[in-house]
Amino acid sequence: MNLTEAAAGSDLGAIRTKAVRQPDGSYRITGQKIFITYGDHELARNIIHLVLARLPDAPAGVKGISLFIVPKFLVNADGSPGACNDVACVSLEHKLGIHGSPTAVMSFGDQGGAAGFLVGEENRGLEYMFVMMNHARLNVGVQGVGIAERAYQQARAYACERVQGKAAGAATITPIVEHPDVRRMLMTMKAHIEAMRALAYVEAAALDRAHAEPDEAARAGALRLAEFLNPIVKGWCTETGVELASLGVQIHGGMGYVEETGAAQHLRDARITPIYEGTTAIQANDLVNRKILRDKGATARAVMAEAGALAAELVTSPAPALKAIGIELAEGARAAGAAVDWLLAAAGQDSRLPAAAAVPLLKLMGVVLGGFHMARAARIAQGRLQSGEGDLAFFDAKVKTAWFYAEHVLVQAPALLATVTRGSATVMGVPADQL
Repeated sequence: MNLTEAAAGSDLGAIRTKAVRQPDGSYRITGQKIFITYGDHELARNIIHLVLARLPDAPAGVKGISLFIVPKFLVNADGSPGACNDVACVSLEHKLGIHGSPTAVMSFGDQGGAAGFLVGEENRGLEYMFVMMNHARLNVGVQGVGIAERAYQQARAYACERVQGKAAGAATITPIVEHPDVRRMLMTMKAHIEAMRALAYVEAAALDRAHAEPDEAARAGALRLAEFLNPIVKGWCTETGVELASLGVQIHGGMGYVEETGAAQHLRDARITPIYEGTTAIQANDLVNRKILRDKGATARAVMAEAGALAAELVTSPAPALKAIGIELAEGARAAGAAVDWLLAAAGQDSRLPAAAAVPLLKLMGVVLGGFHMARAARIAQGRLQSGEGDLAFFDAKVKTAWFYAEHVLVQAPALLATVTRGSATVMGVPADQL
């Protein structure tokens, strides 16, 4: 995907790459794109660039963008790669992380114009590109989960083998995994990762149902859920992934800050994920404007109603863990619902308020929905424990991890609600020249 330009950044309406119609039905593409992942490499016989460009008579802004296929090599009649197209990689970026992935500056048309081929209709390019972009955002959310998981695996292994000091209540020197604060950090990583993974799976399943449900209404409902979850999975899972990779460094102590252990690489690699395919603020504004405000909060309220119903069931459970999870999930669902109510009211008062509240609101949704799906898992696991069937140690850990999440993460929901509803008014309080 070739979207970003140096002068445009995330403002795709400002792109300047040009496309000129040719008599044979193709287009001549000229311009430059930056931050193109795998823009050039030697792993495939050809590279097919999907390039956003503007026709000379196109409308201004995003409504005048078209999408073009621009191959590195033109294709012969038999399908084999032919002559080199007028496409060149003019530099590779030196990055903080993901050093195994080349990030290229691509130049089109330095020798007169690259041959491009229109995808779909003219001036509908952004619409087409976002079909891929939304899938990419889910994939990047999963990337955040994956890096966090690897950071956790490494931190857990190190904590189990690193012997240092006497843990509280221990008579002898112990591995640091026995120290309560190391255990707290490991549990923080484990609980978040399970919640993030669950949320990503729920979105993926909703996408499957949106394609495969035989009932049209069911397909439409699944699509609404998938679209609602997309910015949350991308934004919350990547931001949390950075925090967990940082915790992985902390668990290693000083050894985490040196390259030999590899813990620092996870932090460097994770840091790009909240940025590319749309920054966290872009995801949050999408959630606020295109998902919550557009349907007047209907989807968000429906999801929180499900969470609230599960919470009401769990608070009556005789199992202490499920009861505690239910109490915190109920508070979280109420906080998320109150945030939606505030947002709908604030949007008509001052357009800056929803924008200022957007990222904390996204985090609130991620925290609560992660807790909702952890609670679902805990209920199932508790049932398996009672039946005595299956991997009982796994089910026991599932319940206790969900309990930890409720008492350490879900409890943040009321504070995030305060940040959304009251703190948003303070964001623009200091003039720019006083920052």
